[in-house]
Amino acid sequence: MKNPLMKRLPRELKSEVGKYLVIFIFMVIVIGFVSGFMVASGSLLKIYNESFEKYNIEDGNFELYAEADDTAHEAIENDGKIRIYENFYIERETKEVDSTLRIYKNREEIDKVCLMKGALPTGKNEIAIDRMYAENNSLDVGDVLTVGDKELTISGFVALSDYSALYASPSDMMFDAIKFGVAVMTEEGFNAMDKIGFHYNYSWKYNNAPADDIEAKKLSEDLLEIISENAIITGYIPMFSNQAIQFVGDDTGKDRMMFTVFLYIVVAIIAFIMAITTNNTITKEANVIGTLRASGYTRGEIIRHYLAMPMLVILVSALVGNILGYTIFENIAENIYYTNYSISTYVTNWNADAFVRTTVVPVILMFIINFAILAYKMRLSPLKFIHRDLKTRQKKKTLKLSTKIGIMHRFRLRIIFQNLPNYIMIIFGVFFANIILLLGMGFPQLLDKNQQLISENIICNYQYILKAPIETENENAEKYCAHSLSTTSDELKSERVTIYGLNADSNYIDVAIETGVFISEAYSQKFKVATGDTVTLKEEFGTTEYSFKVEGIYNNPTTLAVYMDRAFFNETFDNDEDYFNGYLSNEKLDYIDEMYIATTITEDDMNKMARQLNHSLGAIFDLFYWFGIVMFMLIIYLLSKIVIEKNAQSISMTKILGYNNREISGLYIVSTSIVVVLSFLLTMPLVNTIMKLVCEIMFMEFSGWIPYDVPISVYMTIIVSGIIAYGIIAFMQFRRVKKIPLDVALKNVE
Repeated sequence: MKNPLMKRLPRELKSEVGKYLVIFIFMVIVIGFVSGFMVASGSLLKIYNESFEKYNIEDGNFELYAEADDTAHEAIENDGKIRIYENFYIERETKEVDSTLRIYKNREEIDKVCLMKGALPTGKNEIAIDRMYAENNSLDVGDVLTVGDKELTISGFVALSDYSALYASPSDMMFDAIKFGVAVMTEEGFNAMDKIGFHYNYSWKYNNAPADDIEAKKLSEDLLEIISENAIITGYIPMFSNQAIQFVGDDTGKDRMMFTVFLYIVVAIIAFIMAITTNNTITKEANVIGTLRASGYTRGEIIRHYLAMPMLVILVSALVGNILGYTIFENIAENIYYTNYSISTYVTNWNADAFVRTTVVPVILMFIINFAILAYKMRLSPLKFIHRDLKTRQKKKTLKLSTKIGIMHRFRLRIIFQNLPNYIMIIFGVFFANIILLLGMGFPQLLDKNQQLISENIICNYQYILKAPIETENENAEKYCAHSLSTTSDELKSERVTIYGLNADSNYIDVAIETGVFISEAYSQKFKVATGDTVTLKEEFGTTEYSFKVEGIYNNPTTLAVYMDRAFFNETFDNDEDYFNGYLSNEKLDYIDEMYIATTITEDDMNKMARQLNHSLGAIFDLFYWFGIVMFMLIIYLLSKIVIEKNAQSISMTKILGYNNREISGLYIVSTSIVVVLSFLLTMPLVNTIMKLVCEIMFMEFSGWIPYDVPISVYMTIIVSGIIAYGIIAFMQFRRVKKIPLDVALKNVE
């Protein structure tokens, strides 16, 4: 026989259609958003993992000063138990767009190329460029691109399997797909390019693949020694340390966890709101429930009845959300991922994990929270329900408020104390909404601030690193020494640190010490090193270690660097007394032949991280901001609505006593306003602390450092946005107060 209680559900839905519709739409968007990203990230991870075998991705690469002869080649292969592949490249500036292009021969054996659009080059004046680089610079197939001094026709777009993230250097904090790109040419076209900026790069594959990263690290250390014995090595990076290969896999895995946690927090908040709503409904219908229980209905039947609506809402939301997630939202997520990663052709992978995380777990979470509260409430006897005595504990003494407090203030305080569970949920809701708002608004500001700090603390406009010492006629150019060392750590990934050897009377950096070193503020903050400590660094491509006593902290919050006297530098690294390998200058040095220049570092180069993140994640940041606003408004709306409904009888009685709607709103809405304002004041410091911790953990994963410094204007904007959003909700609740009739005071009178 059909349960008669089920007949009440359509009436309940009709009477509360606004509330359930708002929750439904919100949950559909959340589940759809998370589902879309999970499907896209799962598909992306599958493509990424399969690419290692499909495209024969290298186990590592090294660069030599000159091409290896047959003897060195054979010795390295035999002793290192590897196979070596030539993977030479040339770097050239482009004319039509301000960028650097790294050009390879078309690969057929190692690090194979995936054609994304057009065709691979067939003539010597054709070139196929990275798809992401092309899109970021508005280039298309058929366009002519001036590379160096040659005009080349773009034949197609490609994805190079060893550049799924476009890192120009392993030490870069972030990839740069705007001003750096990779490309392939035919062997004929590649050989026709002049050899300025030519790099003798070799990729290797182990004859027997290592079992794990630990074994890979041991093998790579042994291989480095073997290569060093047979050739002059200028660059070396095993696959497990290569961000250009590893970043996509690491970053995508973190995305899935982040979205999962985000979804569960939102579902938990909504579940508690639904539970509070149901609890208030039970309070209003207590005598009805008591009568039903006395008539023979079991606790289970009553619980199932009140569980039906929350479960129906979450089930339908999950169904619709997943449909949208597998279609519209997945396309959005795919576009975002392809804006950041240069991976091969996307293919949707339907996986059960996304369904479980976005449907099964949220439904279970909603069920557990609501069932627990309902079961606790239904412990009472039918008689207590009939008498509307729903207190499970002995009545406590009423909190007495001082008569010195004005009557209106005492009334508002009593409203807050009587609705304390609702207001506690408001505090939690504002807390999570503020986290999302700060992420959406604070992170772009953090990147902008970092750009500003780079500009304010840049050593000079041009830092030249030379392949060999060469004099210049420019009198403003200052000689210096530069070297790279790595941090010593048990971790697989170590950090590259730039070592500067400077003149005692340097016009750019004051390091007037003979044997000690200064470290940058960024180095100090990231590795928790203070003045008086000793830092130990090692050769990037060797085992030699160096220890330095820190004599002071230099004000450079964005660069991992160590500064020392030039004479001490040359003594430490066993160079000639007059040795230098770079120039510091505020003017471009036009009289140095480019063939002697290894690297030129400018302010623009140092800003690549902020530039790329703002470009690729700008839309995501905006999305987080508006989502935080919607979440804030939803929570305030639902909980303030519950407060008004719970106190409808009191509001009606107050109207009978002669108070107008504006005065009554001043009591109930102002009470909620006080809680909302206090929520901002109480949660914002904690939100700031959590955001700072999250950023520090995140930046520890990147090379380099970005100091946490969110401007006060961001917090003010969040508060103003919250006040404006609450103003809209307050207006809606004022209209609700106006609609409460006088006869409500006569209902449910005991």
